[in-house]
Amino acid sequence: MDKTIDIKDWYILNFGEFEKKLNGGKESSIHQKRKDALSNFSRLEFPTIKDEEWKYTSIAPLLKYNFVPSYEKKIVSEELIKSLLFDEMEHSLIIFINGRYSAENSLLLNLPKGVIVGSIADEIKKKNEVLLKHFGKYADHQNHIFTALSTAYTEDGAFIYVPTGKIVEEPIHIIFITDSGNEKILTQPRNLFVAEKNSQVTIIEHYVGNEGEIYFTNSVTEIVAEENAVVDHIKLQEESKKAFHIARMEVDQERSSNFSSHLISTGADLTRNDSNARFNNEGGECTLNGLYIIDGTQLFDAHTLMDHAKPHCNSHEHYKGILDDKSRGVFNGKIIVRQDAQKTNAFQENNSILLSDEALVNTKPQLEIFADDVKCSHGATIGQMDDEAKFYLKSRGIGEEASKGILLHAFASDVITSIKIESVRNYIEKIITEKFNQ
Repeated sequence: MDKTIDIKDWYILNFGEFEKKLNGGKESSIHQKRKDALSNFSRLEFPTIKDEEWKYTSIAPLLKYNFVPSYEKKIVSEELIKSLLFDEMEHSLIIFINGRYSAENSLLLNLPKGVIVGSIADEIKKKNEVLLKHFGKYADHQNHIFTALSTAYTEDGAFIYVPTGKIVEEPIHIIFITDSGNEKILTQPRNLFVAEKNSQVTIIEHYVGNEGEIYFTNSVTEIVAEENAVVDHIKLQEESKKAFHIARMEVDQERSSNFSSHLISTGADLTRNDSNARFNNEGGECTLNGLYIIDGTQLFDAHTLMDHAKPHCNSHEHYKGILDDKSRGVFNGKIIVRQDAQKTNAFQENNSILLSDEALVNTKPQLEIFADDVKCSHGATIGQMDDEAKFYLKSRGIGEEASKGILLHAFASDVITSIKIESVRNYIEKIITEKFNQ
């Protein structure tokens, strides 16, 4: 890529080359959405710290690089994949390498009849009706430049469809592996998960990359939970600490649906997660939990929105951060209770522990309430480790580092114990244990 060409201009100018690689895909209705999104991408500007939604998160480090898509097919070892599993491979596994589906590394097990687990690219070619109905309907590309870029260059990602009444007993594990080598590549996983009426599914989104490599992951995940559907979602972000990770998750909930999401983030130089959920009918339940552990000069930013558009819905949100060295955390959590949303129950909390005098957290919990018969609360705490608790443990013969590890385990336990899959809980416990030398 010519370094004299602005990265934004490069994507606009090279859209024609991208079209040629679609092999007839230009005729699909999805492609019209791509072109509409490109138009929006052309109109929008990359955010700066002058934008309220990006006040504490500068993307200037990201814009220093000219990240471009990688079209070279990569192969990864079985040993690498085995190291990323949480158990003895007793559930369905789908692998994406540099943003592209790898059928040879994927394995589908014990799926009920009618359930589809696979590649967005394949389902676009098949003109899957469920995909065409939902794709791009929830993730707004008119006002968000990274979502516009994702939509314009949509090529592949994970597609999961659970028909009415079907229950997927075992979790579906999606691993996005980035192997950029010496290149500065962009991967844009575009995911769509649809759970129809009275269905149940557990989905794990897992992002990894080779440590020390510089690349950019720009992911968009749209999730639909129809009436009485139960969707349990876990996201693990363990990318290279020199990488960049920007993600948007949009959740659309219908009557009496139950959605829960648990985000665990340790990687990337700069991470931004926008997680938005909307109740479209009564009786819904939504949980958004998060735990981030960062050090060095890492920056983690979580922006969440709970949109209580209908009455008799409950939401619970709890984000926790452990920050060391010169790392920075940002939490902006908004709850909107609309005028008709009586009998709403909404809880939000953000807690952070600073292990260094130079670590910094900016937190902004927000409540916008337009109904009068509601129960809503929010709170935030930022502090250092409890010296009295450390002293107590040390007085019982427990060393400094072990005391620190025990207290941090206790701090993180609220988020970890809410994850239903024991093998995933153990995996996260191991991350904390290794990080703090317990």
